Amino acid sequence: MISNQTRWVRPIAAVSIVAILSGCGLPRSGPTKSEIFAGSVEKAGDAFVVEVDDRIVVATSLQPSLGFSDAFLNAGPVGSDTIRPGDTLTFTIWENVDDGLLVGEGTNSTALSEVQVDGDGFIFVPYAGRIRASGNTPEAIRRIITDKLSEQTPDPQVLVQRVAGDGATVSLIGGIGGQGVYAIERPTRTLTAMLANAGGVNIPPEIAQITVTRSGHTGTIWLEDLYENPRLDIALRNGDRILVEEDSRSFTALGATGAQSRVPFETQTISAIEAIATVGGLNSNLADPTGVFVLRQEFDNVAADVLGRSDLFGEQRMVYVLDLTEPNGLFLARDFDIRDGDTVYVTEAPYTQFSKVLGAIVGPLNTANSIDQLAGN
Repeated sequence: MISNQTRWVRPIAAVSIVAILSGCGLPRSGPTKSEIFAGSVEKAGDAFVVEVDDRIVVATSLQPSLGFSDAFLNAGPVGSDTIRPGDTLTFTIWENVDDGLLVGEGTNSTALSEVQVDGDGFIFVPYAGRIRASGNTPEAIRRIITDKLSEQTPDPQVLVQRVAGDGATVSLIGGIGGQGVYAIERPTRTLTAMLANAGGVNIPPEIAQITVTRSGHTGTIWLEDLYENPRLDIALRNGDRILVEEDSRSFTALGATGAQSRVPFETQTISAIEAIATVGGLNSNLADPTGVFVLRQEFDNVAADVLGRSDLFGEQRMVYVLDLTEPNGLFLARDFDIRDGDTVYVTEAPYTQFSKVLGAIVGPLNTANSIDQLAGN
C-alpha cells in the first residue's frame, strides 16, 4: 500500500526536477561563467572574451589624459601694469604756478579720481585731451600727459596709479571657496594664485579637476598634477573661465560582490582589485574567484592591439576575464586598470548553483513530508 508521504513526494519531486532542468525557478545574481563565454564572437555572440595576462594589462593601460595645450602653457604672464579697457586710473597733478590750469588758487596740486578707461581704450584728461590708455603702462601715460600739459603750464608733475577695476578679470565657479569674478592683479596672475585668492578648492584634491576655458578653447587638469608640476600653473588672461569640479567617472559592480552599485572613482586610477575591494570584496558564500569579468566598450586601437587584428573599426565590446586563483592572478588584477563606464561582474561559484539545486529539491520534499505528517495526525 502506498503511503500518503509517497503519494505527495513523487509528484513534487518530479515537478522540482523539471523546473531545475528547464533552468527556471533558481534565483541568481546574473549569468554564469559558461553563459558569458557562450556570448563570445567565436560562438556567434557579439563580444570578444579575452583572458587577461601581462600583455593584455599593458595593452589596456591607456587612460584618457588630461592637460593643457601649448597655447595655454606658452602664454606668458600678463603685465600687471598694462592698462586695459575697463581699468580705473587716478591722477595727481602738480603745477609750478599759483593759479594753474587745474590747480586752484592757494594749492599746488589737484586729483582726478576714478577715471575709467572706455571700451575703445581711451581716457579724457582736461587740457590734455583724449589719450589712449589701453596697452600703455601708468608710466607711459604719465609721460604723455606731462608732454601735453607742458605746452600750457610750466613744468607740470603727474602721478598716475592703476586701481582695481573691471579690466582684466576671470570668473571662478564650482567647488571653490568663493565663487565670483576676480581681477587679475600682480599677486594673482597665475592659476594657483587665483585659486588661493578665491578661497581654495573645497573638494577632495584626489578627485578635483580644474577646467580653464579661453577664447573657445578648453583645457582640464587634475588639481594634484597642478601642484606637482609647476609648468601647469598657467598665466591667466582676461575673460578666462575656471571651473572646479569633482571627477565624474564611475564603474558598476554586479554579481557576487559585497555590494552591487554604481561606484564613483576615488582616485585618478583604480585597478580591478581595488574596484572589488571598494564594494566589499568577493562574497565568500557566493563568488567564483575564477570568474571575475570586466565588461567594456573598448577603443578601436586598443581592441586591435589586444586581439592582434587590423580589421576592426569603432569601439568594440570586450569582456576581460580575470582568474584570481592563477599563480599571478592577484597581481594581474592589481595591475589591470578600470576605466570610466566599466562593469565589474563576479560570477557565482558552481557550488552555489549546486546548493540552490539541492535546496530546490530538498525543500519541497521536506514540505511534503511535513504535510503528510499533519495529514496522518
